Order: sequence, then structure tokens, then C-alpha cells
Amino acid sequence: MGNSQRTTIGKRRYIGCKAKLADWIMQTIDAETNNANSFCDIFAGTAIISDIAIKRYNKVIINDFLYSNNIIYKAFYGVGSVDDAKLVSYIDTFNQLNSEKLPDNYFSDNYGNKFFDYQTAKKIGYIRDEIESQKESLSEKEYCVLLASLIYSIDKIANTLGHYEAYIKKEIKPQVLNLNLINYQIIEKADIYREDSNKLANEIVADIFYIDPPYNSRQYSRFYHLYENLVKWNKPILSGAAMKPAKENMSEYCSSRAPKAFDDLITHLNTKYIAVSYNNTYHSKSSSSRNKITLEEITEILSKRGETKVFEHSHQYFNAGKTNFDNHKELLFITKVDEE
Repeated sequence: MGNSQRTTIGKRRYIGCKAKLADWIMQTIDAETNNANSFCDIFAGTAIISDIAIKRYNKVIINDFLYSNNIIYKAFYGVGSVDDAKLVSYIDTFNQLNSEKLPDNYFSDNYGNKFFDYQTAKKIGYIRDEIESQKESLSEKEYCVLLASLIYSIDKIANTLGHYEAYIKKEIKPQVLNLNLINYQIIEKADIYREDSNKLANEIVADIFYIDPPYNSRQYSRFYHLYENLVKWNKPILSGAAMKPAKENMSEYCSSRAPKAFDDLITHLNTKYIAVSYNNTYHSKSSSSRNKITLEEITEILSKRGETKVFEHSHQYFNAGKTNFDNHKELLFITKVDEE
């Protein structure tokens, strides 16, 4: 399996993904910053921005507090030994499985005929159990690569609108699960964390901090609960129509406390430049899409740290529901931090 056929980091569905905006964001940051050698993507999400930053800076810090995103970052960029032929062999073996001959399992019992057709769900559960059973014979990097490859492969065929808040309520056509290895790299200059962003901000230094927090009430740990469950593989009891585990990793940024959390974060950044992405869904008709931090609040908080410029770019918002965002814009704030 050549590298050209392997899955790149941007090939997944994710709410608020900056794939179409990444070049504009990074070109704007380039034009507005000087003598910057280190970059921190503190709410990394899909890590699209980190992926470009890795090519530009001497050190890149990648952080997100979802377990599944952390595994993905380690898989794509983390250091460690990898036997590529071994990984290809695992993928080939998994792709030859006959789901009709596989036993029912935790994954098929909970997610079958909901997020995936039953036979595909059996295959996913079986593969996940196999990866876990082989953990002792895999390096951490190899383990992460197999898990990330599984996530990216099932993302393409999931019976959803791009997240796991709900599944599409109609008969699921049987899907062919064809696993594809991710295009992993060994990146020595990437530091990978799974921390609360406000806590991490007190512990690290970077010339540029890029900040793209959640802005509305949609909790990412709930939207992507299936991947969180698949990665942790503790097999908890699930409940509700969407088969979710108990709540964890709930973000302050998705609540009325968001402005206070943002203010605390910005106040404690040890940096030369702060870049903040913001999209103007504040006047959305949908309450769950409505921003928890206003444009005015962001401007005021950033201005306390230094001269702040605002750039804007029109784009089509990834919208999994029926909300209509007329004249939708992505804003990018860039603050040159005052030398204290």
C-alpha cells in the first residue's frame, strides 16, 4: 500500500472543520507575524491547522482533550517505532474478514442497525477487540495508527450527518468496510497533549497560539461519543437513542461560562501573537448553534493583551442540521501581544 493511497488527516467529517479555510488562516498569520519559531494549536480538533504549521515552524504543540483526537495526533505525528509491513498485514487481514462468520459483540449489540448496518458493526467490534488483544505486540505508535485507521475508515460509511448526536432513521443499506492505513509520519518537533486548554496555557510557551474553541452549546465529547468509546474501549453501559456513555470531558466553552473561560485563557498565554478563529453564528435561529461568546467580548478580551486586527473570509459553514446561516463569515483575530 503506497503512501499515495493512504488516508490524510483532513479526510474526516467534523463539525467546525477548518479544511477549506486553513490556507487563508495560515497565510494571514504568516503575513501578520514576525520571528515566530513555535506554534500551539490548543483546540486542535481535526489538526488541519497543525498539519500546515508542522511544515512552517520549528516546534508545534498540538492539544485537544478528546481521547479519540489525541490518538489520531499520536498516530499521524507521534514518535515511536513502526513496522510498516506488519501494519499492512493487519489491515489486509481485517479486510478479508467475513462478517457473517463473526460473533455478536459489544459494538454490534449497541450500534448495529443504528450508526452502521449490523454486519458492519460486528466487523468493527471484532477488529477493535483484535487490536486490543494485540496491544502487547504493538508499539504505542503502531497501536495508535491502527486505531486511527479504523476511525477514518468507518467515518466514511457511518449512517450519520457527520457526527454521532443521532443516526439517520431509515433502513441502512449494507456497507463494505474497507480499512485503509493512514498516512502517518514521525514528527520529532511535535509535542502532543490531551489537556484542558486553560490548564495547559499555564504550563507552555509558544510564539503563536492559534485558538479555535467550540463556540456554541454542542459538546464535542457528546457529538463524537462513539469514537471516544471506541478508543477507550472500556465498554460502558450506553443509553438513549444515540447510545451514549455517561457524560465526561464537558467543555466550559459550550456553556454560559464561556466568556470567563476565554478571558482566563487569553490572560495566561505566554506568547508573542494570539490568533483566534470565530464564525458569526451568534444570530443563528438555532439555539444550539448560537455563540456563547460574542464578537464584542472576544474583541475586548484580546485588546487587553495588545493591538488586535480582524480579518474576514466568506465560506460555506459545515451544517449538519437545518440551520440557515445567511452571509456566513469566518473571522480571524490576530493580536500582537504587548511586551510586558
